[in-house]
Amino acid sequence: MADPTAELENLFDDDDDIMAEEISQQPLPLQASYSDPEVMLAFYSRLFPYRYLFQWLNHSPSPTKSFTHREFAFTLQNDAYLRYLAFNDAAALKKDVLKLNPSRFEIGPVYTANPRDRKTLRKAAFRPIEKEFVVDIDMTDYDEIRTCCSGAAMCNKCWGFITMAIKTIDVALRDDFGFEQILWVYSGRRGAHAWVCDERARNMDDAKRRAIATFLEVIKGGSQSGKKVDLKRPLHPSVQRSLDILKDDFRGQVLEGQDPWREEEGAEKLLRLLPDRELCDALRKKWNAHTGRPSINKWADIDAVASSGASKTLDTKALMNAKQDIVLEYTYPRLDAEVSKHTNHLLKSPFCVHPKTGRVCVPIDSRRPEEFDPESVPTVTQLLKEIDEWKTKGNDDAEKIDDWEKTSLKPYVEFFRDFVSGLMKVEIQLKKRAREEDSTVKVEF
Repeated sequence: MADPTAELENLFDDDDDIMAEEISQQPLPLQASYSDPEVMLAFYSRLFPYRYLFQWLNHSPSPTKSFTHREFAFTLQNDAYLRYLAFNDAAALKKDVLKLNPSRFEIGPVYTANPRDRKTLRKAAFRPIEKEFVVDIDMTDYDEIRTCCSGAAMCNKCWGFITMAIKTIDVALRDDFGFEQILWVYSGRRGAHAWVCDERARNMDDAKRRAIATFLEVIKGGSQSGKKVDLKRPLHPSVQRSLDILKDDFRGQVLEGQDPWREEEGAEKLLRLLPDRELCDALRKKWNAHTGRPSINKWADIDAVASSGASKTLDTKALMNAKQDIVLEYTYPRLDAEVSKHTNHLLKSPFCVHPKTGRVCVPIDSRRPEEFDPESVPTVTQLLKEIDEWKTKGNDDAEKIDDWEKTSLKPYVEFFRDFVSGLMKVEIQLKKRAREEDSTVKVEF
């Protein structure tokens, strides 16, 4: 029998049958907006990596129920929302995308039956049974602690919160739960999504998903609540590890980058998080005498004033715990936990285009999250222009390469391709091991 891992290398040939359709050669609408339907159609026909998306969700070269029973949902240009779509392979997905030209599409769970047949089935016979465990981090959840932007606005300063979240959550998923196949994807605007693709993660029921989501939640309460971190001591090793990861970012990203306590309103918020009234009165007096004092200095003032004996009732251990809680409140990931808790939740597909920014939802290398710059992510109109520029530079069209290879999307697609290749190799090894164990059991019987 041929080595399945050797055959895997052939899945990425440029002349793969899945992508054998002729790419449209109609002129690209370069002057149009990225939300223009013609622009989106050009992107979907020439740049979207259907083959790798299929292999990522299918976990096998040949179609399996992991793909054919998978729900897709399309948001059309007129905002109509089509759910329970399903496809036999990458070619079928591409055909419907080009036919319907959605502004974006989402990926849902694998069901017990084909989602298109749900109306012919008893309710009990149609239920979700498999999906990647996902984590959703959105910048709007940081509005109460970021000072540089708010709402839909975002800059590189506040993107630091997403970088901290990726570093913290990625380590927790790997070290605390043993997951290995984790794909981080930029949301296209102001957030990031983690897709945990290990077979064990995909097969978790909602109770296990809720347990992990709850474990990862440290920030409690809404925007109007007071103290959002109130942890028991000693700290759980996972939280202590997060503190160690985040302490340098607290200084650089928060104290220096956001400077949240420079003004009186921010300083009062900080004082409300400290445990001793006499200490707070002394700090308030000092800061009122030095208006506009930077946050990094006010943070140092806490220990300095505490050491001066300004408070006769100070509990130094309680102060230390409060300071740790403050660091976590301003650095620890703020998750949309509901997204993680339910198997049937849908999430935007990688490599879709965000309708507000025109940026592509590209992968993020979690080994080097600090190197990711959301403002450098290519827009759809930029990519279409790069294809034309590639031609004008005298490149030989006879050279058979995909259009994405002619653009700045190339490193992102290659990263995704390599991730998918590694995932599929793991899946093949797991299936081989299962067959060997099954054979052993039969022989023993």
